[in-house]
Amino acid sequence: MRVMPFIQVLLLLALLAYLVLIALENPGLIRLPLPLGRGELLLSTGVTTGLFMVVGGLYSALLLLPTLLRTEIHRRHTIRERHATEQRLAATLQARLGSLPAERAAETPHVPALQAADK
Repeated sequence: MRVMPFIQVLLLLALLAYLVLIALENPGLIRLPLPLGRGELLLSTGVTTGLFMVVGGLYSALLLLPTLLRTEIHRRHTIRERHATEQRLAATLQARLGSLPAERAAETPHVPALQAADK
């Protein structure tokens, strides 16, 4: 298991434990301490639960973001490689086809007459 996703999951579980602890301590109104000890935020349990759910959802989305970005980068790289390969193949085929009539004309002098008859 990779270390960073493990730490992220632990942090998400710590946020959930914090929510449960606060909900058990304060059944009606919840006091959330503000950072750096600058006071408290007084919210109802429902609003606090919704707030923590939104924070957890955003955090989960951030967990998925690197994987999605890596997949998108890989997809674009594959498309770019395929396009370059197709261009090289087209150029090679064009060069081969460009040199083909001169070789065939030297071998069979009646080829231009057949092409004129087909038109």
